[in-house]
Amino acid sequence: MSQMNLYQDNHEGENPNPLMRRVVWILGAAFVATAGLLTVLLLKSPLGVILGSTINQIFALDSVQVMWYITRAAGLVGYVLLWLSTAWGLAVSSKILDLFLHRSFTYDFHQFLSLLAIGFIVLHISVLMADRYLPYTLTQVLLPFLSPYRPLWVGIGVIGFYLTLLVTVTFYLRSRIGVRTFRAIHGLSLIAYLAATVHGFFAGTDSPLLATELIYTSTFLVTMFLTSYWLIVLIQKKLQASNNSVSDSGLD
Repeated sequence: MSQMNLYQDNHEGENPNPLMRRVVWILGAAFVATAGLLTVLLLKSPLGVILGSTINQIFALDSVQVMWYITRAAGLVGYVLLWLSTAWGLAVSSKILDLFLHRSFTYDFHQFLSLLAIGFIVLHISVLMADRYLPYTLTQVLLPFLSPYRPLWVGIGVIGFYLTLLVTVTFYLRSRIGVRTFRAIHGLSLIAYLAATVHGFFAGTDSPLLATELIYTSTFLVTMFLTSYWLIVLIQKKLQASNNSVSDSGLD
């Protein structure tokens, strides 16, 4: 199935607007570049020194374990991206974003977030095998509950990663597995996110930090709100379809 047919099946026949998509990406790139320039200027100012010292105290950036620092950073970034992908998917399913963004863009961005999250999670996992303080073997990385460090919580994270891979792969297999199977598998993304949250909260060495606790708490609450909203919309649709069916039967 072509990419255009995939858009039509998922977005009620809407045609993507290439010009609008280019404008959005250009504005996004300009925003990132501007933010980066302002950040560099800020860090070179006296205020930047104070800010850097504060951030160092919050995130413990003075760790001497370089590989451990990389896996910590990659894990947190991967978690935030996974959450954003999950939240974005729930928002798209509930049609919350339809008033602001074209559905073809939201679908592309959802795929992009999922792939980017997997990339950082793979980095998070791979660096563990290069760490000198607590090196992991390939078997311990790939198989759940074999970790020498908190095996239960790390194992849950491994399972969550495999579920994320499964959900992402189905993006490209929908024409073969069918819409019903695709939706059933796609529902596992919420379980994958919850597994990642449990893994990060109980296995992450940064969990006691206030900033990390705020990340886990805020993302979890947003996800629960979007899930509740999506369920309400789904129930309303089923009730409306049932009422329409009864009305049609009465007319017959």
